[in-house]
Amino acid sequence: MRLEGKIAIVTGGARGLGEEMAKLFASEGATVIAADMSDLTYEQENVEGYKLNVTDTENCKELFNYVLEKHGKIDILVNNAGITRDGLTRKMTDEMWDLVIDVNLKGVFNLTKHVGPQMMQQGSGSIINISSIVGEYGNIGQANYAATKAGVIGLTKTWAKEFSRKGAAVRVNAITPGYTMTDILKTVPQDLLDKFAKQTMLGRLGQPEEIAKAALFLASEDASYVTGHTLSVNGGMRL
Repeated sequence: MRLEGKIAIVTGGARGLGEEMAKLFASEGATVIAADMSDLTYEQENVEGYKLNVTDTENCKELFNYVLEKHGKIDILVNNAGITRDGLTRKMTDEMWDLVIDVNLKGVFNLTKHVGPQMMQQGSGSIINISSIVGEYGNIGQANYAATKAGVIGLTKTWAKEFSRKGAAVRVNAITPGYTMTDILKTVPQDLLDKFAKQTMLGRLGQPEEIAKAALFLASEDASYVTGHTLSVNGGMRL
């Protein structure tokens, strides 16, 4: 029970990586608010759904106030909500660019701008930003996505410095998953999935629970001396 008594917010918590993290955190003793635009697709003790659009600054403030009023603290924040709108740069529309920037980058900022200072005031907390291997190495047809996920790494390093001022034990880290078998990949042709798997040292794609376990480590006291770090969970993949 590594998260006994902890209060956690997981954005994008209705399915995929967010679902796995919310369920694992709850099984380890945390009370989890799984914030998402969609309803939860599962039932788990100590996991509460909350309708959230991370691009809506007022909605993010409302969630922050709701959790603080109900639970009195926020110990863990996982900024997981994200989307893709892929296309070669010459074909990428303003709408494709703006939407990905708003969700994947501004959406991370909108909630953390409230939670980070609160954690600093209470003297402790763990913020985990879900980036991507694409943010580290880039990828053809994903200029917008790569820009946001690289930006998330920059935010992580900045916030690790900013929120630990005055001795506050607030840790901020990022996870960069490789290709992981979530719903997004279910639309990818099998021959491409096989190609991605061969590009990893372990010869396979990741599973959502493997990313969730990395997040559990960073959320727990097992990672009490880890901050400002980017944890690559990609099976040894290089794009």
